[in-house]
Amino acid sequence: MPFIATALAVVAGLALSWLLRKIVLKLNRNRPELQATSRVARQPLRLALCLVGVRTALGLTAGSESWHAGVDHLLLIALIGAVAWLAIAVLLIVEAVVLTRHSVDVADNRRARRLRTQMILARRIAVALVVVLAVGTAMLTFPAIQALGAGLLASAGVISIVAGLAAQTSLVNVFAGMQLAFTDAIRVDDVVVVQKEWGRIEEITLTYVVVHLWDDRRLILPSTYFTTTPFENWTRRQSEVMGTVEFDLDWRAPVEDMRTELRRVLAGTELWDQRVGVLQITDATGGFVRVRILVSAADSAALFDLRCLVRETMVTFLQLSHPQALPHQRWEQAADDDGGTATRRRAPLRGLGSAGAAGARPPADPHESQLFTGSIEAVERSRAFTGPGEDVFEERDRNLAAHN
Repeated sequence: MPFIATALAVVAGLALSWLLRKIVLKLNRNRPELQATSRVARQPLRLALCLVGVRTALGLTAGSESWHAGVDHLLLIALIGAVAWLAIAVLLIVEAVVLTRHSVDVADNRRARRLRTQMILARRIAVALVVVLAVGTAMLTFPAIQALGAGLLASAGVISIVAGLAAQTSLVNVFAGMQLAFTDAIRVDDVVVVQKEWGRIEEITLTYVVVHLWDDRRLILPSTYFTTTPFENWTRRQSEVMGTVEFDLDWRAPVEDMRTELRRVLAGTELWDQRVGVLQITDATGGFVRVRILVSAADSAALFDLRCLVRETMVTFLQLSHPQALPHQRWEQAADDDGGTATRRRAPLRGLGSAGAAGARPPADPHESQLFTGSIEAVERSRAFTGPGEDVFEERDRNLAAHN
């Protein structure tokens, strides 16, 4: 009789799980993402319902048997595990549904990446809690452990202190991981520079962060690194970035011709986002002039290729069209000790002339030679570096005077 009841209970559990799944899918037939992810909960739901049915059947038909207590205890432990498995499956379904609604495959995916990071970390915390509760509940089913409960509660203060000291480092990393996720300091897929390495946040766990470097290496750092050490986040608010290409050239470098060539290069590539394309001389010491080209791109990967393209094109342009602009070392023989005149220079500077000599041309367009002035975009860019304003300065002065 118990075996027949057990078989019927298993069949009833399988039928009930099938019926529940069909009802859920029918109620959510307009949500294909739920239908695809609900398969995760199929097995734990079947197992939990079958175990409930078997326990009930054995309790009704074999409650007085000597072996019933041991079997019922094993079934109870298995049921606790099945319920925990089902709870984890539900968490995975919720995570998948939320992430499906907020795709990261869009141009502006900052909100989606933030939500993705928070959901992944929240799911991991919830899974850890479910596992701990399941293990604790299963252990409390043993009478010996229940008898120790009062003693454990009495010594909980001492145990918590010892455990806290022993797990201090791990707990610090756990709280740091939670802080990273919910303060939005970094997100999954953020582009960062850490320890002079450029890469992408690939994974954020409770205790460590995995950075996928540009050369396919993985840099694994503890979560506390990002809460205690400064780092660069290139996609904190937006993915657009600017980068520089610098040359140390001869004083005869054709600045206007280089601007024309830069304009041609930028107009012919899709890597440039048309925001910034400026060529300036930023230094003129040590026998060279430093030419800096500032360009912008939609993201860091495009910027890297754009900088390489501009660098290669400019080097070829100078080699073929203006070899006199390449770096040269000049020397001059000093006068003799007897007071003779100095010999003339071995490498005379040709073509320099005066500022008004033929060939010297004023900049064709101010926005190509000025970063913070000369255009509406440049003026807007300069406002970010003008400080908080006179009102803030006056308020700070008043506060300082009041404290003194």
